[in-house]
Amino acid sequence: MKKVVMYSKDYCPFCARAKSLLEQRGVTDLELIQIDRDPAQRDVMIQRTGRRTVPQIFIGDTHVGGCDDLMALDRAGGLAPLLAG
Repeated sequence: MKKVVMYSKDYCPFCARAKSLLEQRGVTDLELIQIDRDPAQRDVMIQRTGRRTVPQIFIGDTHVGGCDDLMALDRAGGLAPLLAG
């Protein structure tokens, strides 16, 4: 399974939904980067994604996007193959 990285905040319902879906799909080693705890990571996230909202999710080297993007990818059947690599 590919490495999954998610830029997140503590009190973010979209982050919680994305994390829950990833766990349902078998992700056990999710690297959470809390941009509210480490503000310098917010700048890194913006530079990597061009987006200012969380969550921002990477599966391997692929930027999936936010929660809605992740849910759409799953509905389309693309999440499992991407995770499997």
